[in-house]
Amino acid sequence: MTRSGGSHTLWDWPVRLTHWLLVVLLPLAWWTSEEGEMEWHARVGYTILVLVVARLIWGLLGSRHARFTDFLAGPRAIINYLSTGGSPTLGHNPLGAWSVIALLGLLLVQATSGLFNTDDILFNGPFYYAASSDVRNFLGEVHVWAFDALLVFVALHISAIAYYQLVKREALIRAMTAGSANGKTGVESPKPLWWAVLIWTALGLLLWWGISQAPKPPPLW
Repeated sequence: MTRSGGSHTLWDWPVRLTHWLLVVLLPLAWWTSEEGEMEWHARVGYTILVLVVARLIWGLLGSRHARFTDFLAGPRAIINYLSTGGSPTLGHNPLGAWSVIALLGLLLVQATSGLFNTDDILFNGPFYYAASSDVRNFLGEVHVWAFDALLVFVALHISAIAYYQLVKREALIRAMTAGSANGKTGVESPKPLWWAVLIWTALGLLLWWGISQAPKPPPLW
């Protein structure tokens, strides 16, 4: 049986902003790569990296319903959900919760491997010269593999959302847009948005500093 909600926001502003920004940024990352706009591709990748790491931190320290401990469930809950349809969590069901973790993990791998990547023409990632050629080649393959895996998970995610929205009549899209909806409400007030802004800013500055410390190309002569 699904837990009863309250009258508070289920998905807070940091969760919703992260979700919708990633919806825009992932296809933008693909488009900039296809068009050879590698400087913009890198900027998009940096933004994705900051958002994903911030979401992981928010999943540990953020609002109650943003924390992984609030919506992740073990194998028994998954089996029970598959057999009865009952979810012990207010937000994501047990399968949806682990799909979120999988998507965040793949995005983290994709963005991190891109820091060491190259287009073999004019662009090298900021940490390209910090790794050996074998490591760079491996991470280049990981970058491609992670994107292919992301396409699969995104397709499954969209299909699941369509099923729950259209067939089961759960207002998931409204809840992820407005923060709550009929049958999708929280039991505790979310933390202020400025907490997340501080995390985003700190991570952005840390990434900028790290990139500024990255090894430079060796001299040609």
